[in-house]
Amino acid sequence: MMLDVQGLRAGYGRIPILNGVGFSVNEGEFIGVLGHNGMGKTTLLRALMGFLPASSGRVQFAGQDLTALEPYRRARLGLGYVPQGREIFPSLSAYDNLRMGCCKQPGADENETIATVLAEFPRLKTLLDRPGSALSGGEQQLLAIARCLCGKPRLVLLDEPTEGIQPSIIDEIVETLQRLRDDGGLTMILVEQNLDFIAAMSQRILVIQKGSITQEVKPDDLHNASLVGEFVGITA
Repeated sequence: MMLDVQGLRAGYGRIPILNGVGFSVNEGEFIGVLGHNGMGKTTLLRALMGFLPASSGRVQFAGQDLTALEPYRRARLGLGYVPQGREIFPSLSAYDNLRMGCCKQPGADENETIATVLAEFPRLKTLLDRPGSALSGGEQQLLAIARCLCGKPRLVLLDEPTEGIQPSIIDEIVETLQRLRDDGGLTMILVEQNLDFIAAMSQRILVIQKGSITQEVKPDDLHNASLVGEFVGITA
C-alpha cells in the first residue's frame, strides 16, 4: 500500500470541507476522484499535500505518518503535486521552471534529472528558452507535470489537468502518464471533470459528495448516464 487515509477532516478556518475521508492507494495504481464543484476534491489534494492542516484523522504514506508534516517534507518523501491552474512561474523560462522542480531533491544531478524528464515530454524540448507566460495552456500543463516529475515523486496528486487544453495535448498527457505508470511504477491520484479522461486514466474512481467518499465506481460505469447524473452531478 502506497497511501492510507483514515478519517481525514480538514477545511478553511471554521468551515469544514472534508468529513472523515478514508481510502487507500496501492503502488502503481491510478485513482480518480470525481464529483461536482464544491464537494471537496481540490481540498482533499491540498490536505494530502499538507497545505491544509488535518483537524483529525491520519495520512500514512509508504508506512510513514505524514499527518503533521509540512508540505516540503512530504515532497522530499515522494509526494508530488500539480495544482489546478498549473501555477508555473510565468517570468521564468521553461527550463528554469524545471530546475525549480529539482529543488525537491537537493543533491541530485539537476541536468541529468531534467534530461530524463524531457525524454518523456519531447514537445517541451523546443520551448526551454521561452518564458512560461509565452506557452500555450496545453504547453504550460505539460510543463507543470514535467516540473513535478523533476522532484522524482512516487505519488503524484494531479488536479484538473485538462481544463482549457486542446484535445491533442490531452491525448499526449494520457499516453505519457500511462507509460510512466507501466514502465516506472508511478502512482497517481487524479481529480478531473472530463469523464473520458478520468475513465482512460483511472483503474478505479472515488465519488466524493459533501466532503465524504460515498462510493467507488469502475471506469466503465462512467458510460452510465443515470449513475453519473445521480452521484456525480454532471452530465456524461
